[in-house]
Amino acid sequence: MRLSTKGRYAVTAMLDLALHSGNGPVTLADISVNQGISLSYLEQLFAALRAKQLVRGVRGPGGGYYLGRPATEVSIADIICAVDEWVEFTRCGGRENCRAGQPCLTHQLWDQLSDEIFHFLSGITLADLVERGRIERAKAARPEAAEAPPGKRRAA
Repeated sequence: MRLSTKGRYAVTAMLDLALHSGNGPVTLADISVNQGISLSYLEQLFAALRAKQLVRGVRGPGGGYYLGRPATEVSIADIICAVDEWVEFTRCGGRENCRAGQPCLTHQLWDQLSDEIFHFLSGITLADLVERGRIERAKAARPEAAEAPPGKRRAA
């Protein structure tokens, strides 16, 4: 199973926006440079994100994008669905016509897996990812206490 580039890039771009939007509007050019995503691809993604009101744009000098809702209210599933991407494990795309118009033997298994992934990603918000990143950066910045391995005591 793979999430498409479209879905991964949309989540990455939205996370970049969430991380930097406290400093004013964020330009697509900045996201492009920060994340290594082509500007034209970002324009396509943001058109879809704007249509679903996940972002709002500000035109003119000093313009760019803000989150359309608080980061606590934007789930990863919202983002992926906004760019018309979804990871579907059934061969029939959920239509239950896998085998000669009937569900295949494993249809329910793959359908349940798709539902589980959707529910998992629905439970993770941009704010959650921002916080996870802060925790990871804090861990990385903390110098590890250099502990000597336990050894024998020397006689004085």
